[in-house]
Amino acid sequence: MLIGQPGADGSGAAAADLIKDTDTASFMVDVIETSQNTPVIVDFWAPWCGPCKQLGPIIEKLVKQYAGKVKLVKINVDENQELAQQFRVQSIPAVYGFKDGRPVDGFMGAVPESQIKQFIDRLAGGGGSPVDEALAEAEALVKENQNDEALAVYQEILAQDPAHVKALAGALRCYIALGQIDLARDILGKLPAQIKNTPDIQGVQAALDLKDATANTNTAEIDALAAKAAADPKDMQTRLDLAMAHFAAGDREKAVDELLAMVKADRAWSEQAARQQLVKFFDAFGPTDPLTKSGRRRLSAILFA
Repeated sequence: MLIGQPGADGSGAAAADLIKDTDTASFMVDVIETSQNTPVIVDFWAPWCGPCKQLGPIIEKLVKQYAGKVKLVKINVDENQELAQQFRVQSIPAVYGFKDGRPVDGFMGAVPESQIKQFIDRLAGGGGSPVDEALAEAEALVKENQNDEALAVYQEILAQDPAHVKALAGALRCYIALGQIDLARDILGKLPAQIKNTPDIQGVQAALDLKDATANTNTAEIDALAAKAAADPKDMQTRLDLAMAHFAAGDREKAVDELLAMVKADRAWSEQAARQQLVKFFDAFGPTDPLTKSGRRRLSAILFA
């Protein structure tokens, strides 16, 4: 299944069961009785409420990610004033979490998505959402170079949430690893600006830029650069070219080692070009890559020694 292809996106009957509008007459069934078996989030809102329009779609998206562990009931306070008064709703949005027929948690206002996720996770009993579990599975597959299998997991996530940034970035990195550069570049070019400008997607762009910059390197060139750098260790341009050649050949560790050695030898050379290239490498590798983590630690040790 390709990115953006229709699939299990939570539409239809399944979504109708997870997310619904209710009123005073149906509150007992939709919230009190339902929460005896499945936690229910109750969102008090109104059409004229700006923060409600920001909060509502985020809650809906996250509820879908929890794949049935929680349900969402939306209540228009203008049409159900008596119910709003019963729960002492003085401002909206007001969100309550129901479990076993009673409210156990809640918050007011348009809070950040991370805070909403923590709220839902508490209500669902912890352990994260199935999407979180799928992301962890995909990342583990990538570390084992099982990019085909990881791509399939990322695509399952994207079938439910086509705008899931981490899944998008993961899928794009898999396409790059599998040699499908043109497809990755085409998908990246079609992403809206608000997604394209996120750190995860910018890291993918950095990886593509590095691919372009090192496309024509060969073994003979690497050997020649290595010999030239060994003959004159102060020739920083040759050492930078050597680092880029190592990267092009797929030897990321040698590329990082060479750049770190350059920073240690002359960090100020060419407006800190070695350090800047390291940062580009780390962006391209991604923040969870073991080489990014170890490289950043080593760079910090050099800079703050």
